[in-house]
Amino acid sequence: MTGPGPMAKSAEQLESAEPFAIQVRVYYEDTDAAGVVYYANYLKFMERARTDYLRSLGIGHQARLKSGENLAFIVVNADISYHKPAKLDDELWVSSLLSKRGRSVLIFEQQVRRDNADGELLCSGRIRAACVYADSFKPRSMPDLIGRQTTIAKESN
Repeated sequence: MTGPGPMAKSAEQLESAEPFAIQVRVYYEDTDAAGVVYYANYLKFMERARTDYLRSLGIGHQARLKSGENLAFIVVNADISYHKPAKLDDELWVSSLLSKRGRSVLIFEQQVRRDNADGELLCSGRIRAACVYADSFKPRSMPDLIGRQTTIAKESN
């Protein structure tokens, strides 16, 4: 398989603000009665890419739970656009790029592309995740470690 451009694979590569991407295959369970990926499943694909991106930085869910830091990330906004349908057995690239980091918020630009020569854009989205206290779900500042490990994409304009 080939990807739709450079894919970051480590924390060092992420400093160059390249998108992090994972591969996903479309299974029967992902499709609807029309034989295309059910719209909500694109959100699941994007969640996997964001989770793997953070895990690659050493910010995995299990590590946070075991550390006793009392923090979690929750999605507070998802702005999704659907461009073309993915179908059964398609192989996809799902990318995640950190576009903004605030005191308690991470904003990700995400894309789902078909794994073909054109890298057809199927779905794109902007996901806003908030850092909260795990026990109360109230907003909290991100620990310094997370701030240092995340790199914001460079503006192309």
